[in-house]
Amino acid sequence: MLTLHRAALVLPDPADPTAPSHLDGAVLVRDGLIEAVGPYAELAAAQPTARVRDWGDALLTPGLRHPDGHRLLERAYHPDPREELGDAPVPDGLVGEADEARCGASARRGLQRMLGFGVTAVAGPFERASVRMAVARSGLVALPGAGSPGAAGAGSPGPAGLPGAVWSLDPLVGLPFVEAVHGRLTVGGRADFAVFAPGADGPRAGGCRAAVLGGRLVFRRR
Repeated sequence: MLTLHRAALVLPDPADPTAPSHLDGAVLVRDGLIEAVGPYAELAAAQPTARVRDWGDALLTPGLRHPDGHRLLERAYHPDPREELGDAPVPDGLVGEADEARCGASARRGLQRMLGFGVTAVAGPFERASVRMAVARSGLVALPGAGSPGAAGAGSPGPAGLPGAVWSLDPLVGLPFVEAVHGRLTVGGRADFAVFAPGADGPRAGGCRAAVLGGRLVFRRR
């Protein structure tokens, strides 16, 4: 199936200031891969039967990477909605936890909530088998860790992580957008990207409207 994702601004490679951008642009997706990136009018004329998802005034970019996957998936606990504890990570809530089923369920909830912030890649290392399985099944790209498992612990900055006091699922809480973005939108590459509310300086924390993994719309803000 062909899907054309249209947005007011498409940034294929935000980390490269010389890379072209597209006003009223679009990304054409076929079978989970990017088939074309460019002006919407041109792509729509070339593929008139493609399904169109029009994101209006939004900014469409590659998804984000979360540098603190180890801390957030193996140390923090992500409450079940039935526990009525909210959906914010509980810092160090899994430290000392021996129940792998509970750890795996927590990781699955954490990964699903990351999608709501435009995260499409997450960095390890992941030592628990249940967490590794949750990451593998989530569809998010698993990245190698930048340091030892304890390097990003609470109270100390990790080598490539958020500040030690930050336990947020949103990378933009602690990183500028150009550092948080993962990869680029390239023809033939996997269709992983995010849609953000417009901003003068790019996406801001909490501004994700939608996330796409392998061409599938996996999150859409209501």
